[in-house]
Amino acid sequence: MNKSDKEITITDVARQAGVSMATVSRVVNGNNNVKETTRKKVMEVIDKLHYRPNAVARGLASKKSTTIGVILPSMTDLLYANLAKGIDDVASMYKYNIILTSLKNGIGSEQQLFNDLLAKQVDGIIYMGEDVSNVLYKEMSNSRVPIVFAGAIDPDGEFASVNIDYVTAVRDVIKLLIDSGNQKIAMVTGNLDSPINSKYRLKGYQQALEQAGLKYSSANVFETVYNLTAGAAAWDAIHDSGATAAYVSNDLLAAGVLNAALDAGVRIPEDFELVTGSNTILCDVTRPQMTSIAQPLYDIGAVAMRMLTKLMNDENIQDKTIRLPYSLIKRGTTKN
Repeated sequence: MNKSDKEITITDVARQAGVSMATVSRVVNGNNNVKETTRKKVMEVIDKLHYRPNAVARGLASKKSTTIGVILPSMTDLLYANLAKGIDDVASMYKYNIILTSLKNGIGSEQQLFNDLLAKQVDGIIYMGEDVSNVLYKEMSNSRVPIVFAGAIDPDGEFASVNIDYVTAVRDVIKLLIDSGNQKIAMVTGNLDSPINSKYRLKGYQQALEQAGLKYSSANVFETVYNLTAGAAAWDAIHDSGATAAYVSNDLLAAGVLNAALDAGVRIPEDFELVTGSNTILCDVTRPQMTSIAQPLYDIGAVAMRMLTKLMNDENIQDKTIRLPYSLIKRGTTKN
């Protein structure tokens, strides 16, 4: 292998610049404790050799890799893409690199994915996603690496988290549909074993019905997976229940319900009203456009990353659970 084919190291830069490796490291990391003439000479050598600092090697002295891991359920879900953008912007501000990875099917693969991140010497992890398996949660609990949940719920309060008040948000949605004259409202959501659905969204749904003097029935709660096909498949059961409106927790799922209703000749919102829960771009591209809870997705990601930087630097965090404000964006799938 020729010298030109080898990876240029900090040793090569130091030798050609006639300085110590510590001086090169200070220049690379923006340390002001370097003479301007020395900094200029080192930068000229870096440009000449096309040196690209390795993040892991750069962090050996401080025992930090300047790298964080981000775990999300899906690379293609618009909800998590918006969250990830907020994380990335703040990570860049604090000069952290991101290893982005998505959950795979099966408990074993989740466990392996998490341990693979730890093996890469990440300084911290941000977890996105509604469901955390017991096995994965145990792995997280046993880890010494700080972890923050972004848009996810930790019912035990062990980890720092950033989200919205899902109970109040869903309660507001159901109240909107009740005030519009609906007496039977369906709730369409994901796995009810997930705390975000069973302890938060369902609670808000039940509270709104109770406050309006309406009877709660589990027959009006539909549990399914989050995709377009599942939403369309759920429509017949929703219609047969006699519901005249629905709160659907996921935009893709809601789009499936909406498409099936329209295909069945149902007038939206005259005959059936629908509200969804994420306010991704899907809400704007459906016809009619969908009314939705608007979560501050970018801000959730950004605040989660800022919390992680504090935890990684052993800074004090007064409140481990941060709830950001949400709003209700009214569009064409509701009357009001």
